[in-house]
Amino acid sequence: MIQSTRSNAILALRDVVKTYEMGSEQVHALNGVSLDLGRNEYVAIMGPSGSGKSTLMNIIGCLDVPTSGSYELDGEMVADKSEGDLAEIRNRMIGFVFQTFNLIPRADIFQNVELPLVYGGVAKAKRREMAERAIEQVGLADRMKHKPNELSGGQRQRVAIARALVFTPSIILADEPTGNLDSKTGEEIMTMFDDLHDAGQTIILVTHEDHIASHARRVIRLRDGKIESDVVSEGSAAA
Repeated sequence: MIQSTRSNAILALRDVVKTYEMGSEQVHALNGVSLDLGRNEYVAIMGPSGSGKSTLMNIIGCLDVPTSGSYELDGEMVADKSEGDLAEIRNRMIGFVFQTFNLIPRADIFQNVELPLVYGGVAKAKRREMAERAIEQVGLADRMKHKPNELSGGQRQRVAIARALVFTPSIILADEPTGNLDSKTGEEIMTMFDDLHDAGQTIILVTHEDHIASHARRVIRLRDGKIESDVVSEGSAAA
């Protein structure tokens, strides 16, 4: 069992290595990453192209597994889980927000937000209650029957955030969440993340933009598959 250095850790990685076979050579995307994240932390993961930040995001998000090392998420060891188990963990414990929104064009907003609950086997009446609550939380209660192409970019990202929140996940994992938005709309979305953190949500941002990372209370920088720096803001509860 992993011995976390933080009593409130929601995830702990130990000596995580990820190696890819690229033809006849090996690429070491992660090279011995150890990391604890506490509940209600607000963390930005940064690094240049090829630093390993996308690989680390995929492992934290249970989209991939380490070549070696261990990963504990909310008390559950996940590094050696089957693909089916990982899919169930992703659906239940991690809310994803992507740069490209990843909404279903033919489905309305309610149906898009409801989808994780359908996959999770939640009863229809309970699905409606949970989806409506998440949509109301992002301020789109009057848009439930609209299709994504009837919304602005900022509204579409709010739908993606509602979908991420619908299962009350352990972690919100946001990959360049403002990358397709203008600066004003991007700041509105970041204010929403700030409010979610203030309400108790654990948030991990993956970004290459300093002004986006500045919203986080802790910034982890990767280089060449290793943690180059890990800085916690003064006054943060994670310090």
